[in-house]
Order: sequence, then C-alpha cells, then structure tokens
Amino acid sequence: QVQLVESGGGLVQAGGSLRLSCAASGRTFSSYTMGWFRQAPGKEREFVAAISWRGGSTYYADSVKGRFTISRDNAKNTVYLQMNSLKPEDTAVYYCAADKRMLVINRPDYDYWGQGTQVTVSS
Repeated sequence: QVQLVESGGGLVQAGGSLRLSCAASGRTFSSYTMGWFRQAPGKEREFVAAISWRGGSTYYADSVKGRFTISRDNAKNTVYLQMNSLKPEDTAVYYCAADKRMLVINRPDYDYWGQGTQVTVSS
C-alpha cells in the first residue's frame, strides 16, 4: 500500500513557475514508476509526465515538453514536477500516481493516486 500526498499548488501568473511535490509513504518507493496527471474542469484526466524507478527515464505529454521537468529523490520518497513558462491552459488539479509496472507510463490505470493539488494560472 502506498499513500501519496501532493503539495506546491497555487495561483501564478502566466509565464511563472511552480514546483509540485508528491511525498510517498512506504519503504519501496524506489520500486514504483511515478506519474503526474491533471484534470481541468469539464475535461478528462490527462497524462502530464512520468519517471522510471531510478529516474533514468522520463516521459512527457507533448503539451508540456520543454516546460515541465519531472524528477525524484528516492532517499526522500518524493517525486517533483517543476513547471516553468506556465500557461492558462495548464490550470487544473494535478495528481500524483504510483504503480509497480515499468511500462505504465501514460496509462490512466495507475494503482495509487494522491488527492490532488490545484494549480491556477492567470492570464
């Protein structure tokens, strides 16, 4: 069982930056593929980024590539999402997710999910 708690969301102007964090419980954090998803009002949840067990591989949605960076610190059981050059269309609730499958990447069926953190980008 893994529990995930996101933090770092907030209100920012377009062009600004935010850093989201996701703290995970459990002693096997390094065994999990970690992902970030987001859901805007009236839209389906969508994949944002994912990172492999040891951080050697990262994956991004085309809409955030070059602006967002996912990273992890296995010693701290934490995964991060650095978001730069934010746009109003990045406004959404951002969710952290964990799964033991190596190739889960952008699949919507991760095993564990956090409660989400709101990111609002004003124009």
